[in-house]
Amino acid sequence: MIATGDHRVVLDGVAHRYRGRGADVQALAPLSLAIEPGEFVAIVGPSGCGKTTLLQLVAGFLTPTEGVVAVGEERVSAPSPERGVVFQQANLYPWMSVRANVELGPRLRRAGRAERRRLADRYLGLVGLSEFADAAPYELSGGMQQRCQIARVLANDPAIMLLDEPFGALDALTRDRLQDELHRIWLGSGKTALFITHSVEEAVYLGTRVLVMSPRPGRIVFDEPVPFATGERGAALRAAPEFVAFREHVAAQIGRG
Repeated sequence: MIATGDHRVVLDGVAHRYRGRGADVQALAPLSLAIEPGEFVAIVGPSGCGKTTLLQLVAGFLTPTEGVVAVGEERVSAPSPERGVVFQQANLYPWMSVRANVELGPRLRRAGRAERRRLADRYLGLVGLSEFADAAPYELSGGMQQRCQIARVLANDPAIMLLDEPFGALDALTRDRLQDELHRIWLGSGKTALFITHSVEEAVYLGTRVLVMSPRPGRIVFDEPVPFATGERGAALRAAPEFVAFREHVAAQIGRG
């Protein structure tokens, strides 16, 4: 097995097959992958290539048919607070306030009231929702709900953030703004991030490293660092020749078998 560090994510010979009423479906071919602490790894690929399956294996929602998923020295066998998941839909509890949603994880850990309030206020501030702390989730826009979901995950202080197309259902302007905010949050938190997306531009804009998966059964057919990952985000970057060239370089890999 590949050696691991404290919060290094390792998939070693991992494959996954879904059992159906008829034939089984091989979602992932055997693959190996290591994600270093602090990386922002973005994964793209055609629909049905196994991107979400891979994320669910790292989250512990699924057990691989073959191989081992590990974080640090621990084999992943179930969900854990150290791996926070941000879903495509915000799935906030509508009967709780925005602050109470963010406080939920610390409350389940039996943190005291003052500590829960401190954590919620800190992360609501980080995502720009301080003034909406007492609002109900249904009073927020879709983008604000996604920011609240991110704050709720961060309040649990996970080592790893797993994001499954969190901006896929948003309009283009909101998506662009939230990409900038997510990048700022990631820089400020120092977390490891695994980000699933259908958008090559989004992967290149956010990632420090981009992976492309093949059509099913999914394999990693491209894995490269983003050459401008540490630079400023914004419209100027999206228009920069190096950004456009790398985006096209990644897009050319989509559909490779």
